[in-house]
Amino acid sequence: MSLPQPEHGVLRKAQRGDERAFSIIVRTYQVPVYNYVLRMVGDRSLAEDLTQEVFLRVYQGLPRFSLRSKFTTWLFQVTKNRVLDELRATERRPRAVVDLDDIPPLEVLDAPFERLEAIDAVWRAVERLSVDLKMALLLRDVVGLSYSEIADSLEVTLATVKWRIWKAREDVQLALAQEGIELFPEPAAATAVPESAPAASAGGPVLAPPILPVSA
Repeated sequence: MSLPQPEHGVLRKAQRGDERAFSIIVRTYQVPVYNYVLRMVGDRSLAEDLTQEVFLRVYQGLPRFSLRSKFTTWLFQVTKNRVLDELRATERRPRAVVDLDDIPPLEVLDAPFERLEAIDAVWRAVERLSVDLKMALLLRDVVGLSYSEIADSLEVTLATVKWRIWKAREDVQLALAQEGIELFPEPAAATAVPESAPAASAGGPVLAPPILPVSA
């Protein structure tokens, strides 16, 4: 399900510095932003700090935001830039091991109860994706942005977004298959697009939106 856009009246008030209006925006989007950041950086405390920094940047940039644009697209463009800055700054540091119990749960579409243990395998496969593939996949299958919104947020072409999502889903499926796990249907045949790979199929998302508590 796509993220809703904030009411223009709320946005206009927030642009004028209305703290109550801005708090409505934060409450509406802090969970998807936090979850996306957490899955990208793999550290709960760091994700909380980065999420706060994202909304600080949003607050500072709101007066220049055009109401003709989609707020969610801009929001995740700001989020992407902050995450990339952090990943670049820490790329030479050893990566902390994340306790799977410390990661918020999520649902796998159409997965029967007895196979929910496969969720861990899904996230291990997602973790091994490149940054570009992981960003596109999470924005589509966890956050729920449309392909065009993802293209605008990541500042790449629509064809590139479709390929990255297709490739990410394929890589996840292959990784699961190596563990003898089958959760998703076979990828549909598609035509070639830039980056020398098939375009994404029009099928549904691999992952359902996560169930997360709203941070205090």
